[in-house]
Amino acid sequence: MSTKEIAAAFTQLLKDGQHEQAAERYNSDDIVSIEAMDGPMAECRGREAVQQKSQWWYDNHEVHSTETAGPFCNGNQFSLIFRIDVTVKASGERMAMEEVGLYTVANDRIVEERFFY
Repeated sequence: MSTKEIAAAFTQLLKDGQHEQAAERYNSDDIVSIEAMDGPMAECRGREAVQQKSQWWYDNHEVHSTETAGPFCNGNQFSLIFRIDVTVKASGERMAMEEVGLYTVANDRIVEERFFY
């Protein structure tokens, strides 16, 4: 598959609310996930670590709505824009978030995801 085809299929799964299925189908076993923050989850390596980070997010946030724009492709990379309406469970703070995800593809799998916010 081309990067453009992978990007389109991955994005459609996200837009359909099938985040776990998108990760299962397209993430490499050796994926690296890089957040724009400090702390223990700033960089996660491997499918299991990325799944645990995702689970932490859903355990600690109530997601009211999400919007995904894109994909925007260039070579072996594509980006997505995420707009998320979320409440932090611990504080009750509701906020609108916007971030960009940059994905790198190799061998028909996403090998790196990098987030900007």
